[in-house]
Amino acid sequence: MASVSFRNATRTYPGSTKPAVDNLNLEVADGEFLVLVGPSGCGKSTSLRMLAGLEEVNGGGIYIGDREVTDVPPKDRDIAMVFQNYALYPHMTVAENMGFALKIAGVSKEERAERVLDAAKLLDLEPYLNRKPKALSGGQRQRVAMGRAIVRKPQVFLMDEPLSNLDAKLRVQTRTQIASLQRRLGVTTVYVTHDQVEAMTMGDRVAVLKDGVLQQVDTPRTLYDRPANVFVAGFIGSPAMNLVQLPIVDGGVQFGDAVLPISSDILSKASTKRVTVGIRPEKLSVENQGLVVDVDVVEELGSDGFLYGRAQLDGTEQNVVVRVDAINHPKAGDRIHLLADASSVHVFDAETGLRLN
Repeated sequence: MASVSFRNATRTYPGSTKPAVDNLNLEVADGEFLVLVGPSGCGKSTSLRMLAGLEEVNGGGIYIGDREVTDVPPKDRDIAMVFQNYALYPHMTVAENMGFALKIAGVSKEERAERVLDAAKLLDLEPYLNRKPKALSGGQRQRVAMGRAIVRKPQVFLMDEPLSNLDAKLRVQTRTQIASLQRRLGVTTVYVTHDQVEAMTMGDRVAVLKDGVLQQVDTPRTLYDRPANVFVAGFIGSPAMNLVQLPIVDGGVQFGDAVLPISSDILSKASTKRVTVGIRPEKLSVENQGLVVDVDVVEELGSDGFLYGRAQLDGTEQNVVVRVDAINHPKAGDRIHLLADASSVHVFDAETGLRLN
């Protein structure tokens, strides 16, 4: 096993002036499961492909363990990659697909069979070893692709949105299996996804990227509780955090017809007379005063409910999401007042977007 290091790693595509990945500095510990997450075009897949050797590195370096691999061919990096589209050979059986890389490497037939069987047991694929890929479900094919990576016993697993072709229920099931399997194997894993729920449930740590720049890397809990800036705050969490710009007044910020108390020490750091306040849906409650909201929709999810509405702030309409009781809650068309739990709000500079509290 080995650690992974990106050191000022930069990738600029030909014909572009803006780097797809810009001075990425990221350390992945030996045996860690690190998830790269961000919106489409943020540079997460490019970062993974740079680590795999499939993209040129225009600046900085990439290390696996103590060895610099920036200019090392992909086949010599001791990594195994799991792709979004499985990339299985249709004319080969499951066993042949899983053992193909070992065959090319000159591993004996007996050892190949043993390693394929071991991986098949881990992945519950034993009954399917003699089947062709077309006779498997999407989830089974994804497990075969995982098995092909496992039998190679690489230093690092790279996974590029491996669950995106699966239906919702199977995605939940398979992500649990992948996370559990990685912990048992203890192989350093870098996993790319655009799905922040997937990132939060699978990763030991999560790295959030935007426009090729690393925004924050931390545990899922810290990203949720202490986002470093407005982008991370709005990206991490489902439903997303409410982000509203509010004027600074005596004692805090104006929140509808109430004052939301925020320490003057925090507000004194602001560069303008306004701050961006972030409030999680579960930290808002329906009260007799506060921010006036017109309810559009209430989603009933069994154990929870989510209310979606609109508030007027400085003449502009702002969407608001609130977690409500699953049974006793306002109805669509109601006008309500919301107050926030002042101890749980996130305060960001209105200009820079950086966290103040």
